[in-house]
Amino acid sequence: MKLIDARFVTSATGADGIPRDGVPHVALVGRSNVGKSSLINALAKTPLARTSGAAGKTRLANLYRFDVDGGPGGPGRWSVCFADLPGYGYARGGRESIAELRAIADSYFSYEGIVGVLHLVDARHPGLESDLDAAEWLTTLNVQTATLATKVDKLSRRERTLNLKALERQLGTAVAPIAAVNGEGLDDLWTQIARLSRQ
Repeated sequence: MKLIDARFVTSATGADGIPRDGVPHVALVGRSNVGKSSLINALAKTPLARTSGAAGKTRLANLYRFDVDGGPGGPGRWSVCFADLPGYGYARGGRESIAELRAIADSYFSYEGIVGVLHLVDARHPGLESDLDAAEWLTTLNVQTATLATKVDKLSRRERTLNLKALERQLGTAVAPIAAVNGEGLDDLWTQIARLSRQ
């Protein structure tokens, strides 16, 4: 696969603000500061999405279009739009629940062009109630979901093994390790995104 172009498209408050251009969408869902914007930048190989050390900075659905050549499904150019959704778990002024995300996400997920969801969880903190709530909510959306454990590069080998096993047990699904800093897991993720977007 070869990345041809990656660019910011727009910020939307829900489905009404999404361009109807036929490009399939993959949504990024996760706690504030889990690394959604960093993952987009790692996939783009450039600082495309704005990142911050402070939680709760993404307040809209920020859409990024990627044009790619090749991959599963054979040669040829294809496109995907990543939707960086507001994080859950924090808000200005204090903590909030999954309801914080749903104000925008419920409207966004009414868009018929969504082909998949990437649920990002922090590998350093398995068992967070907000992650468990989000995973349960995602099962109600009738869309393919892949769970990614971010920041695995910050764990020792032993911590990594224990935490990934704990996450899989708690969430009831396979969890793929990923690290935006060193690129671990990105090739496999691109293969999965290609299969979703080209079906």
